[in-house]
Amino acid sequence: MNKFIIGIGMFVGSTIGSYIPALWGGSVLSFTSILFSVIGGLVGIWLGYRVSKYLGFI
Repeated sequence: MNKFIIGIGMFVGSTIGSYIPALWGGSVLSFTSILFSVIGGLVGIWLGYRVSKYLGFI
C-alpha cells in the first residue's frame, strides 16, 4: 500500500509541477515545464512517504 501512495504522490506532484509554467503563459512542453515536473515529482514522493508513514504503512 505504501508504494501505491508514493506512486500517486509522484504522479500528482509531477502533473501539477508540469502545469506551473502555463500559469504565466509558458508552454507545457518547455524545458521549464520538465524541470518543474521533476521537482513536483520529488515533492510528491516525499509527501507520499510522509503520508504512508503517518498512516502506519511504513
